[in-house]
Amino acid sequence: MEPTGGDVDAFIGRVTPAVRRRDAGTLVALMRRVTGAEPVLWGTIVGFGRYHYRYDSGREGEAGAAGFAPRKAANVVYLPDGIGRHQEQLSRLGAHTTGLVCLYLKNLDDVDLGVLEEIVATSYRNVTSGTYTRRAREGGN
Repeated sequence: MEPTGGDVDAFIGRVTPAVRRRDAGTLVALMRRVTGAEPVLWGTIVGFGRYHYRYDSGREGEAGAAGFAPRKAANVVYLPDGIGRHQEQLSRLGAHTTGLVCLYLKNLDDVDLGVLEEIVATSYRNVTSGTYTRRAREGGN
């Protein structure tokens, strides 16, 4: 996958509903602070930094090392090292649901932003450490 470019601020400005747009702005600031990277669009994902992944099958590529996608139902925070690595922090986060590598947040007013920052920072460190070789859906947990 490669960045698609585009204006991140304009993209976020079009997000609906308004709570998702507000929270997307908060997520940009949080991820910029945690990663030290500027946001880049990867399609409809706002990504920060990048990491190289390699599946056991030999397939490999690049992806954002931290990122989120504002969706109508929730903001989706991507944790490429897998949700399973963050269970203790998730127990302290507040209102959320999860998938294999996705953290779904409907309203950031309902979560502890300090805990969210810990989770994003840990995931980012894990995938940019130089030793990460596969994504969670491929058994990287």
